[in-house]
Amino acid sequence: MDLAVQLHTEPEYKDETMTVYQIPLTGKPLAAERTLPQSPGASTQGGNSPRGDTGPGSPRAAQQSLEEGKEKESPKETDDEQKCASRHSDLVMAFLCKIHPKKGKFLAAKAQEMGLPVGTPAILPIITALKNGESVTFEGRELFPEELCTPTDPGPVFIVLECPHEGFVDAICENETFRRYQGGLPGNEVALVIHMTPESVLRDSRYQQWLERFGPGTQHLVLNENSSAVHNPRSYKIQTQLNLIHPEIFPLLTTYQSKEEEAVCSMPIVRGECLLKYHFRPQQEWQRDAVTVCDHNAFVSEALDLPDFQTRVKECKESLSALPGNVGAYPEIVFLGTGSAIPMKIRNVSSTLVNTSSTRSLLLDCGEGTFGQLCRHYGEQVDQVLCNIVAVFVSHMHTDHHSGLLNILMERRRAFAALGQAFSPLFLVAPEQIMPWLHEYHNHCEEILGDIRMITSQSLVKGCDNIKPKAKWLVTSLLENYDLAEFQTCEVQHCKNAFACSMIHKSGWKVVYSGDTMPCMALVQMGKNATLLIHEATLEDGMEREAIEKTHSTTSQAIQTGMKMNAEFIMLNHFSQRYAKIPLFSEDFSEKVGIAFDHMRVRFGDFLTIPKLIPPLKALFADDIVEMEERKEKREMRLLKETAIVLDKLTGGENKEAPCQKRKQAKNHQELPNKKLKTVN
Repeated sequence: MDLAVQLHTEPEYKDETMTVYQIPLTGKPLAAERTLPQSPGASTQGGNSPRGDTGPGSPRAAQQSLEEGKEKESPKETDDEQKCASRHSDLVMAFLCKIHPKKGKFLAAKAQEMGLPVGTPAILPIITALKNGESVTFEGRELFPEELCTPTDPGPVFIVLECPHEGFVDAICENETFRRYQGGLPGNEVALVIHMTPESVLRDSRYQQWLERFGPGTQHLVLNENSSAVHNPRSYKIQTQLNLIHPEIFPLLTTYQSKEEEAVCSMPIVRGECLLKYHFRPQQEWQRDAVTVCDHNAFVSEALDLPDFQTRVKECKESLSALPGNVGAYPEIVFLGTGSAIPMKIRNVSSTLVNTSSTRSLLLDCGEGTFGQLCRHYGEQVDQVLCNIVAVFVSHMHTDHHSGLLNILMERRRAFAALGQAFSPLFLVAPEQIMPWLHEYHNHCEEILGDIRMITSQSLVKGCDNIKPKAKWLVTSLLENYDLAEFQTCEVQHCKNAFACSMIHKSGWKVVYSGDTMPCMALVQMGKNATLLIHEATLEDGMEREAIEKTHSTTSQAIQTGMKMNAEFIMLNHFSQRYAKIPLFSEDFSEKVGIAFDHMRVRFGDFLTIPKLIPPLKALFADDIVEMEERKEKREMRLLKETAIVLDKLTGGENKEAPCQKRKQAKNHQELPNKKLKTVN
């Protein structure tokens, strides 16, 4: 992918498709906006923001405390602060896009009727000239473009506009560039305006009047939080089918619906939908054939038609009826991302939510798309869940484990404001190497450092003596928030500064999270007698060499780690995306092992249940398992052939050397008497 970076001060950008004109817009800050930066489509309503609050526990107070704690500011830090102060949060960029004109089509049939040399090389310069709008003289007759070509398409125009709040409305309405395209002049008609605006802006009478000035021929697409659409039906499909196996462990997904009422506009508008398309050529029209939909009944029917699936589900439910039904509500583990490296349709990247009580939650890693997963899992309750998250543990600095953090920070801040709750910063337990990245974002994008209280993973390793008083206070506060007796980390064998963590609750339960690692004795020692071990199992058995190269664990290695630490139960996650639906089962699987799926909800009382789900899971994903086993067989055959070739080369070399050695020995044997004779003579 080619990436073009264009400064907002540059007038235009041109490529082979269109010319893009950048239109800077400067807004007037609102009272609420001064305290809470809004994302495109986010409403300014919903209570005062904590951003401007300087009371105890506020982001501003936390930031002041962070700055006061610095012993000495370096020149670089002072420069960063100046950059931070020079940011323009009241500046947004609109884009006016002109698609290049398209030349008219040459009318070959008409040209032939007029006696032109159609089908010969002589026609080529004539076609070129006419399509360029030039007249041509042929055999004494003047030919005009309008006679032999369809009209030139001047190229559609569309506008991409962000209006974060009402403070930008005047800047938009008074902009001279927009006015030139609202008069309906030939060549200046706007086909489409894309509005990234909240409902409060759409209700504004000034904005509606500006919108009307484009005329009835302009389409208007609105993108904001009210544009709710299913973006990934495969995820919903898998969860619907898993729900047939166990409704509590595999709850149905929901969608986030904005609580704000939709604005009524005087002009027709189109609400954004996932994969909705607008065609500019050859005809300007909407296309909805690719818009994603979820057919719950079709998903269920597909699963029920699978061989043995209904039988296995029935047998499973019969076996579960004999188990004790007492399942405590907390702690509750919700797997939000169980895949590795990159997000896929079925498995998102690493993120696990641990609900220690009805009001306290902790995130173990925070990969890209974590907020979206929370929305799909909790729906309208997502804001309360965000407020319940008091801490995030980031295991290491690979992006599939932390790139969702910034969005969680911003959405959490918004959630506190929307619910009218007092804001409190988030405890961030992470390698200290995360701070330069956070500082860069804070200095150049949005202020976020006031939203976190940093506890370095290095400081929580057992035996660490180099911990400052402020850090000790933060750790004590973290433990009190979750009613924990201990929160500990250990360095694991993955990349540099990669950590696992262990938390022990005052009631006695212990949860251990491996992050990414090879088999590691430090993890075994830290996790002794864990109630639950959540361990990565990136690769299947037989791929030990690849696991070493990538510093990950195979399925059996992960299980053996759990056995060594005497864990009561082991949940495997962080699967390679080659196992999109289900990993291959190891011979080491037992009644103490389970497989994590995205949106799977596990409580300690489910430990006896989870292994009994494996037969219906195998029936549901039978075709995928067969395909993976075939790939495994091919890989093993390839390895056998490669080994055989190496052995043949070694054996062949030895065979060649053997006759040479014999000839050499015979020659030496013949020469020996001759030497003796020479000596005698």
